[in-house]
Amino acid sequence: MPNDRYMTVKQSGEAEITVKRSRFIATVMPVSKEEEAVAFINELKQKYWDARHNVYAYITRNNNIMRYSDDGEPAGTAGLPLLDCLKKEGLTDVLAVVTRYFGGILLGTGGLVHAYSAAAKAGIDAAVRTEMILCKKVTLSCGYTLWGKLQNELSKFKLRSLSPEYSDIVKLPIFVPLSDYEKLCAALTEATNANISYEEGEETYFSF
Repeated sequence: MPNDRYMTVKQSGEAEITVKRSRFIATVMPVSKEEEAVAFINELKQKYWDARHNVYAYITRNNNIMRYSDDGEPAGTAGLPLLDCLKKEGLTDVLAVVTRYFGGILLGTGGLVHAYSAAAKAGIDAAVRTEMILCKKVTLSCGYTLWGKLQNELSKFKLRSLSPEYSDIVKLPIFVPLSDYEKLCAALTEATNANISYEEGEETYFSF
């Protein structure tokens, strides 16, 4: 995936599966930094305080962190399958926690890997995914006679606009995908016969 975009989840998801009487409850949620992931993990451990295991894995773009924990399960049978599932789905800035209530039947290492992987996938599927795209903020300025043309051209592009400011001219702050910025500027310049000005601002990520 290009560096100007990444996949994450914008809304948490929860799913439950049962394997040989053991309950596996998966919770998948967006996180932006490690401290946030740790706080959510602690919340879920309190919520499911009576569970045998609260296994987790998370990936954050902030500091490029990837962590996992088996939380008492045999090494490599729980947390790592969760992390592998997140990576396989191409997700980042995301936390997956799978809570296990032991059902009295041992699953073996292969069974545990399969169960935790299946639970993680079910949790991911229950969450709402989104693509985050790097956008540049630019404030467009033009006279009122060109306002209609400006709006017409902007409608042809994927972008996010803020409220216009009206004075002797119209100013419109927008966020446009970085990959479309030059194309947008060229289209607006042509449509207004270069009677438009641009004030560039910061870059940030948005979902559309």
